[in-house]
Order: sequence, then structure tokens, then C-alpha cells
Amino acid sequence: MSFLVVQLFLFLYWNTATASSTLPDELFSPLIPQKIANTSNSLPSPIQYPQYTNTWNVSNPGTWLDFIPDTWTSGFFPATLYALNTRKTLCGATDANALGIADWLELGRSTSTGLIPLETNNTNLQHDVGFVSFPFSEELLIDSQNETAIQAINLFAADLAARFNPVVGCTRSWDTSDPTDFTVIIDNMMNLEVLWASYALTGNQTLINIANAHANTTMINHFREDGSTWHVVEYNSTTGDVIRKRTSQGYSDSSTWSRGQAWALYGFANMYNHTKNADFLDTAQRAANYFLDNIPSDGNVPWDFNAPLDPPPRPADSSAATVAANGLLLLAQVDPTNAANWTNAAIQILQNVTSLAWNPSWQSLLSNGTVNWPANNFLTGIVYGDYYYITAANKLVQMGLAECNGSTASNPASNTTSTPSPASNQASLAQLISQDVNLYIIITLLSMYLY
Repeated sequence: MSFLVVQLFLFLYWNTATASSTLPDELFSPLIPQKIANTSNSLPSPIQYPQYTNTWNVSNPGTWLDFIPDTWTSGFFPATLYALNTRKTLCGATDANALGIADWLELGRSTSTGLIPLETNNTNLQHDVGFVSFPFSEELLIDSQNETAIQAINLFAADLAARFNPVVGCTRSWDTSDPTDFTVIIDNMMNLEVLWASYALTGNQTLINIANAHANTTMINHFREDGSTWHVVEYNSTTGDVIRKRTSQGYSDSSTWSRGQAWALYGFANMYNHTKNADFLDTAQRAANYFLDNIPSDGNVPWDFNAPLDPPPRPADSSAATVAANGLLLLAQVDPTNAANWTNAAIQILQNVTSLAWNPSWQSLLSNGTVNWPANNFLTGIVYGDYYYITAANKLVQMGLAECNGSTASNPASNTTSTPSPASNQASLAQLISQDVNLYIIITLLSMYLY
């Protein structure tokens, strides 16, 4: 009898924990394809791409502002169209999900053509050729022989590799008037993916050596002992010495800009995924733990974790939240021991950002983005915030953690429906207890009472 009581308790506990991780319906709302299709149909000619919306304090807030292709964010909207093609493949097209209203693959391909001239002629992208390459990487997942996409990946990778300085051990992020001032920002961890994509096509080991060197140098110099990050590190290009650690978009040189922290956790999780270098996993875990431990009690990711609360309000950054959610889901895939913790944290972030920022009346999916607080650009929609909102939901479906109707999968800890053996029951119980100290204490006290 006592064993059955324990089993009943665990059943109730697990279902309560599962219920607390319910996905927001908006992640699979038909408004998503409807808004994205409307934006695609409204792109100007010659093509420009949405980056952020106008803000809350104008007469018509939430309207996209378009920018020339030679802008670091230009790849995100075409990549968003590819993400909806992925969702259509995962979920099918129904009247309820509105995924049948457009040919997302054709739209992704056609809008990406505006990026092609940047392969050999860009002045503003600098290290962000990696972000601009995203739609071409998506194309290669569909058609691995697409020569246009292959050429784009290889040329963008060569562009980034040419910015590498072996004395510093990094690729240069921003160009400077003084060539000895070698500036590296934490965001650059995300651009390393184009080096891996080109390596997969060419076998060019130099690209992987550059990616590893950049990650190792960043791991040493961008991170504080508590797992937080500096936004900018300036090096002397001739000696490799660190000159200064500072911020550009954060609150202060000693603060932690939340989107930079999200780029860090995602970028190092991705590097571990490619290399299985345990140091990269440890760094991703430290970045993730700092991010999660410093989300305030209201659950909303602030634009900077150390920005003052007074005078209120301290703006949120919905884009930092969605970037972090994707990074946490990747971390769950590469760190199975802690997968439940990372997954639950990602879902909670998605719940909170939806409650805060889902805005049906805006052209963007989400509001409450902070593009650049020091430049007074906040309370906006942001194209990469929307992109990562969509990809997070896609990942949850691909991982077997969500259904396409927005409901949480029946067992978020497992993608199997087979009946576990008694031995696996014991292992599952041990794993569950190890993930929750409070549960361990409760079970111990309950067992003492019953036995």
C-alpha cells in the first residue's frame, strides 16, 4: 500500500509540474502566418527588409521600418519565411493554422535574392555575414545541391574568415578608424555557424580552426567569474592584449546586456554541438544559469540585468527572451543530463514573453523589444525576436515536446510511448528526484513516514 501511495504522489507531482509548463497557444496562432504573409506582400521594390517597428509613443505603433539589404538583420525575414515552410512540413496546412495561405518556400527563395549581391559587395555587414547567411543554410536543408545557396555560404564564410586575426585569436566584429583597435562583441559567437556550414560543404579545416580559436578566446576574455558577459572586448591587433572591456548597448561597462548573454549561451551551446568540447558546454551552462538566475520575479527578461529599477519602468527585451529560449532548447538537446531543466526554463520564458509582448494589433508578432536602449530605441517589435519566437515553437515540435495545436506533448520528458520496465521506472524516479531538491526532501520524509 505504501508503495502505491508514493507512486500516486509522484503521478500527481509530475502532472502538476507538466501543467506548469503549458505552452502558450499563441506560439501556433494563425496570426503568425497571416502577419508574415502580409509583411512579405508589402516589401518594397527594390527590396528592403524589416528590422524593427516604430515604437509605442507614435500615432500608429507597431509598423515595420524597412532597411536596405546591406544591414546586419536582413537575413532574418527571409529565414522567417523558411521557418514557416518548416512549420508547414511539421504540422501540415489547415484552415485552423493558416499555413496554407502562402508558398513559404517560394517566398523564402524570392526574398533571399536581395542578399546575393552582398556576397561580394557589402560595407555594413562586417562580422554579421553569418546572420545574413541563415536563409541559404535553410535552403540547403531542403536542396543540398542548390548552387546559389552553396555559393552564398562559401562566400560569406570566406568574408568572415578574412576578418580573423591569429594574434588576437578572434574574428573582428566592428571596423574601427584605428586598425590596431580590434573590437570583438559577444554577438559574434552566433556568426561562427557560417564557418561550420561552409566546412560541411568544402572540408576546409581552416574555417573550423578559426571557429574554435574565436570561441576559446571569447570564453577566456568575455566571461566574468559569475557566468555573465561583457558585450565588447577591445584588443590590440598587433600584440593580442586586451585593451578594454565595455558595453555598447548595455547599461554600463560592468553590467550584463541580456541579449548579449542570450547570444553567448546559444553560441556556446552550438559550438559544443559541433565539437563536443566540454569547455564549451560548461561555458554555455554558466551563461544559461546566469541568465535564468537573474530574470526578475515578474518573469520578464529585462534589456539589461543590471539596469536600475528606479525610475521605473525598466524595459524588457522580448528578443533576448526568444533568443535565449532557442539557446536553452539546443542546450537541452546536447546536455541530456539537465535537459528537463533547460526545456522547462525555455517554455517558461516563452510563456512569459507571450503574456508580456504578444500584440495582435502590431505588424510584428511581439512588442516590448529593446533594439538599443542607449540610442532610445525600445518598446518595439524586432524581426529577430519574431524569428526566434517561431523557431522555438518549431524546435519544440521537432523535439517531441509540443503538438502543432500548441499543446504540450503528453510526456515532455520523453518522446516514447512504450511501457517502461521496473528497472527504467527506478532510473526515471532517480532522475526525477535528482532534478528537484524539494522533491527529494519530500520523498525522503514521506518514505520515513510510510515505511
